[in-house]
Amino acid sequence: MNGQPASAPATLQDLIDRSAVADTILAYAAGIDRRDWALYRSIFADLVEFDFSSWSGLKATMPADDWVAQVRDTLACFDATQHSLTNIIVRLDADIATTDVTVVARHSFGGELQLLGGFYVHRLVRQGALWKIVACRLVITWEQGDRALFARAHARGIPAIGRMAVREATET
Repeated sequence: MNGQPASAPATLQDLIDRSAVADTILAYAAGIDRRDWALYRSIFADLVEFDFSSWSGLKATMPADDWVAQVRDTLACFDATQHSLTNIIVRLDADIATTDVTVVARHSFGGELQLLGGFYVHRLVRQGALWKIVACRLVITWEQGDRALFARAHARGIPAIGRMAVREATET
């Protein structure tokens, strides 16, 4: 976060844009947790800059389709996930928005939990009537549980219900 408060909305359009930006950010978590990969893909521009160096070391610009496949292959293996996004701060500058968003993520597998918390910083651009994420940075500030839970979940693979959700998302 850059320490600057969000500017006060000046117009009705500012309020509409802030709401649309917040909806896009919330769809990030909803897409993952519901295993709705079509929804998750819909929030990104075609090419996106990712900085997950505080979690996985990843810092790259990649096609959104590749990112969605990577997230699906990592998280659909869990019995459940819950990404709670709060304290959304939106800054608008014409057709560009930046957000700071607090996250608490829960990953459940075989009765075990792995939790992490921190914040996302997103940059979005207006594309027609929609806002699309063009940059996403995750900063982890705390975690609880065993990171090896990711490897154990991945070793099982995507359960049948997860495969069905993946198939449905690719058919729509």
